[in-house]
Amino acid sequence: MADLCDDIQKLGKGVSNAARYRILESLASGPKTVSELVDVAKMSQPASIAAFEDLKGMQPRRDEKKGQEVYYTLNAEYTLKILKAFLESLKQAFAQAAESADKI
Repeated sequence: MADLCDDIQKLGKGVSNAARYRILESLASGPKTVSELVDVAKMSQPASIAAFEDLKGMQPRRDEKKGQEVYYTLNAEYTLKILKAFLESLKQAFAQAAESADKI
């Protein structure tokens, strides 16, 4: 459970800021370069890069170098795995809460 909490916290950090959310949303549509992500974040380049760097601590992104460009993509498998585990955890918690409420 602690690992799931840590993963959800990291994922939550990624979507809790508008610029980071825009970056993740953009990556969901396909690979992007840093300059493309700067445009998407709608911020200055230094601020956009700082927001993007905040995502490095989480696994929802992957990097791939092609020539001199680095392309970033969303690690959809990781993100779906975390969200499914979170939903399953919520289902169990609600089921337990419903059982407790029935006993009252």
